[in-house]
Amino acid sequence: MRGDEGGGAGGRLTGRSLVGVLLGCLTALLGGLSFLGAGAVLGPFLLWPRTRPRARRVLAAGARRLAGLERSRRSAFFGDRFPGPYEVSDRRLLRYLAARVGTGLVSGVVLGLLGFGAVLAVLLVRGVVRGSLDWAELLGQLLLGGVLLFLDVQGLYALTALDARLARACFGPSERELLRRRIDELALSRAAVVQAVDTERRRIERDLHDGVQQRLVALAMLLGRARRGRDPEQADALLRQAHQEARDVLAELRDVAWRVYPAALDSLGLEEALGGVAQRCALPLRVRFEAGDAPLPRSVETAAYFVVSEAVTNAAKHSSASAVSVRVTRVGPLLTVRVEDDGRGGADPAGSGLTGLRSRVAALDGTLRVDSPLGGPTTLVAELPCA
Repeated sequence: MRGDEGGGAGGRLTGRSLVGVLLGCLTALLGGLSFLGAGAVLGPFLLWPRTRPRARRVLAAGARRLAGLERSRRSAFFGDRFPGPYEVSDRRLLRYLAARVGTGLVSGVVLGLLGFGAVLAVLLVRGVVRGSLDWAELLGQLLLGGVLLFLDVQGLYALTALDARLARACFGPSERELLRRRIDELALSRAAVVQAVDTERRRIERDLHDGVQQRLVALAMLLGRARRGRDPEQADALLRQAHQEARDVLAELRDVAWRVYPAALDSLGLEEALGGVAQRCALPLRVRFEAGDAPLPRSVETAAYFVVSEAVTNAAKHSSASAVSVRVTRVGPLLTVRVEDDGRGGADPAGSGLTGLRSRVAALDGTLRVDSPLGGPTTLVAELPCA
């Protein structure tokens, strides 16, 4: 649930929230009358075991209608947002409505006292205008009225905050349920990160084994043939091949190292590291970096870099794209990374690459969205909290 604790923006009692409080007094009166009527009508049926289940269902149906009215009031006048599919037990609804009857009626008494105080203030002003009050009596009335006004306003604030807490406890998950959900999310995120790290290790091992190792074997064979050769021209040709092979091995080893972790990310920052991705990309890559001059957390920079690197690699390998654009923006505490290509689309969000990225982003409490309809374009958006 979202909503201000004291009712109204920033905990202030605005005109809209005051209307909501007044309506809450009326719904509390309606709830009290409903409880009295239900007790009088359904009481005998609740006592008899044979009719008790049906009477409970009738009572629960009425309670759900009243609770729906309260939920609509909280949403309309206080801006609360409740989880749609969240189910509330009948017992919790009845406890909430009973508590609401108490807080609503007390709020009505407080509002009545405020209205009575306003009438007395008008009478006091009339007495001052007519000159029927001396200064001592006027100061005493002002002091007493100020104290009562302060107590009434503070009581109204407290009752409004209590109303918000009751609604949150009824229509939203409890603190224990929220804590349990958070623990489950962290456990899943931890398992996903471990799996993503293992997948990354296997990919690095495969790159080294199938790429760098095979080239080193070819280089060793070329050097061996050149050393054993008796023809100087043939040996020179083999050495030239070996030299080119050594340069290719260094380039591939450098690429593997960049995929493991770019050194520029530590020394130059995220913007320069993304520039390195653009230089090595086989497609035209346009990078717009609008994250400002404020430093980013190292973990956020790393996650943003790998989101861009993996998305660009996938676009070059699988999407038949002709161009890729990357935009990195920061608004407040949120860093947004948007990667879009003009390929054929159809990317599988459940694929191993995107699943690993989603796990990496989720480990920072971020979100990753993939929109890739058939025919394209493919858009990947990662939102990373910087706080």
